[in-house]
Amino acid sequence: MSELERWQQRFASAPGYLFGTAPNAFLHGKADLLKAKAPGRALAIADGEGRNGVFMAEQSLDVLSVDISPIAQDKARKLAKERGVALRTELADLSTWAWPTAAFDVIVGIFFQFSGPSDRASIFTGIKNALKPGGLLLIHGYRPEQVKYGTGGPSDPARLYTRKLLEDAFSDFASLEITEHDDMMSEGTAHVGMAAVIDLVGRK
Repeated sequence: MSELERWQQRFASAPGYLFGTAPNAFLHGKADLLKAKAPGRALAIADGEGRNGVFMAEQSLDVLSVDISPIAQDKARKLAKERGVALRTELADLSTWAWPTAAFDVIVGIFFQFSGPSDRASIFTGIKNALKPGGLLLIHGYRPEQVKYGTGGPSDPARLYTRKLLEDAFSDFASLEITEHDDMMSEGTAHVGMAAVIDLVGRK
């Protein structure tokens, strides 16, 4: 099964929103940083059903929400309409997407850990190229310890993030803050229970 087929199947099987409609807790906690970049351009990568992109738009950002799944993006547009915000959407496979250069003031990636090391390296390069100088990068994902919890995310540890991996990938940023912690998750029906996560706040 291809990545597109897998996600289409997952999003189609959910009667509502697979990960809920509330923003990710890490992203919600960074609302002040998002508002400080308004009315700039923002990119929500692998944004799925739009819960995070819509929240970013509610902070007065001009948001482009990209995802591989048409079903998810239909839900994202519906959610944006219900919340009364504008949300631009674009179908994108991040492994082949033509990343624009210095196009965004903010880039947010929440749980986009579907790629192996080789594709991940090119995606990280795309993120860095697409972010404007002085731009804000927010990443939230699972650490390898998540495998033992089994409450979401890939089971392949090679797809999960370590502090060293993120530090190496974004070592050329002007500032980088990385936090590792375990938290109880409650995001729809797909992310529920204790989780081993890692947060990155970077400025190019």
